[in-house]
Amino acid sequence: MTVDPFDPLFLAAAAPAVLVAGISKGGFGGGAGFAATPIMALVLPPEVAVGVMLPLLCVMDLTGLRAYRGRWSWPDARALMAGAVPGIALGAAVVTLIPTDGLRLLIGLIALGFLAFQLARARGWMAGGGGRPYSGARGGFWGAVCGFTSFASHAGGPPAAIYLLGRGLEKTTYQATTVILFWWVNIVKLGPYWAVGLFGQGQPMAALALAPLAVLGFLAGVWAHTHVPERWYFRVLYALLAITGTKLVFDGATGLLG
Repeated sequence: MTVDPFDPLFLAAAAPAVLVAGISKGGFGGGAGFAATPIMALVLPPEVAVGVMLPLLCVMDLTGLRAYRGRWSWPDARALMAGAVPGIALGAAVVTLIPTDGLRLLIGLIALGFLAFQLARARGWMAGGGGRPYSGARGGFWGAVCGFTSFASHAGGPPAAIYLLGRGLEKTTYQATTVILFWWVNIVKLGPYWAVGLFGQGQPMAALALAPLAVLGFLAGVWAHTHVPERWYFRVLYALLAITGTKLVFDGATGLLG
């Protein structure tokens, strides 16, 4: 399937998906931006959707480096970045073996797993700010998980958050650390995405058409970082993610079984 960047159905899903991703990456640590891929996967094959999103994420990352320059925790970012490389390599190997319906199922399960992670945080079942000491080994492990899930569906936010929340970083330091981490992760992913054919169906042109929305969404997120309460934004977003994740699981499972 070749992407038509001016198809009304594509734009109806892609425009809000890109804005959500930009706002999340710009102001809320990036985790909720994962919703963009499941939303796009409702109107595109999942392997096409992830190929459209990656160049847009790179545009957001470049915007973020300027906005949050020098405000990250470099030791934590470095450990996560090092671990992400083998995780990305594993993700590239696995994705080439999964059929389209299998990828739908995987993305849907990651979406629902992300919601479970957020519920566990909200209920206090996971450490959220204990201020654990720096650990390169722990950072490398969660970086590897981050690289794998990020390659499969741009869902590296939850694994990174598990590590960074446990470190008890100040809000802006946390946000800036996610910015430099995912700048690196997405740059590393470009070559493997090209190698496994995820850019071969018009994805770069579709991404180019949506690039202004990526910048606009990220800058809106930077503003929201200091001006907008997170609670209602995330409640609406998680409800949407639950619906799309459930649909992708259903579609993927029935496709594999049928």
